[in-house]
Amino acid sequence: MSHAEPAYRGRFAPSPTGPLHMGSLIAALASYLDARHQHGQWLVRMEDIDPPRESPGAASAILASLVRHGLVADGDIMFQHTRSQAYDGAIAQLASEGLLFNCQCTRQMLGPNGACAGRCDGSPPADGRPSAHRVRVSASTNVGFDDLVQGPRQCNLVRDLPDFTVRRKDSLYAYQLAVAVDDLAQGITHVIRGSDLLESTPRQIYLMHCLGSEAPIYGHIPVITGSDGQKLSKQTHAAPLDDLRAEENLRAALMFLHQPTPPESLTSTSAILAYAIEHWSMALIPRVMKLPSR
Repeated sequence: MSHAEPAYRGRFAPSPTGPLHMGSLIAALASYLDARHQHGQWLVRMEDIDPPRESPGAASAILASLVRHGLVADGDIMFQHTRSQAYDGAIAQLASEGLLFNCQCTRQMLGPNGACAGRCDGSPPADGRPSAHRVRVSASTNVGFDDLVQGPRQCNLVRDLPDFTVRRKDSLYAYQLAVAVDDLAQGITHVIRGSDLLESTPRQIYLMHCLGSEAPIYGHIPVITGSDGQKLSKQTHAAPLDDLRAEENLRAALMFLHQPTPPESLTSTSAILAYAIEHWSMALIPRVMKLPSR
């Protein structure tokens, strides 16, 4: 008896550190179009587990901007700040299987990629000192996946991204843990996002396997850089989107994604999106994004 493939479930998961900008819109649009082209669901999750980095009102502004651009999610929005019980459960499961150890290293003591390099593994936490929870990774751990845009990828976690954190010293949950737990909880089958998160993928796949589940299919679209070569982001003061120019913004995002240009006769967000859904092609997206010449 054959088993049917799971229905497509994609997602867009912004962090509320500022308003939506063009780089974020491109990622949101790519995930939305891929889901809709395959007659799947598109979910939105607000990754609000790092209060010191969040901007007041940013979450509601992002959600309003998505709607203004016609990117309407299926179902309720998931907010990570409500998910503590699920994250604690995942940490307890990892700990029960001997996959976690406590780390008291200072930032200055950590090696490349913030690794403890096993210095604290096997040592009990010092009294009164905060500890991070890190994942214990065996030397033979290799993670491979076939990215829809970037092609085949291989990572030896011990060599490249060892003993990464799942809960920080300040007791906040780490991004890698929260994303892995929530992608599993929401039944996400496809993750289309920016290539700045490509390095995170092996860690998330490893965590999902440790939690007894398979990982989604990934596609990492190239990120836009400014004239200085830096990624266009809130941290580099990218200009917020003008929601009153939603149709123009969608056309610009489609151009960056190398998708067919909607006819000029299509003047509404719904008409532009309908055309883009019908003509969507992941194969047209380049591995590296280049700003168009003026």
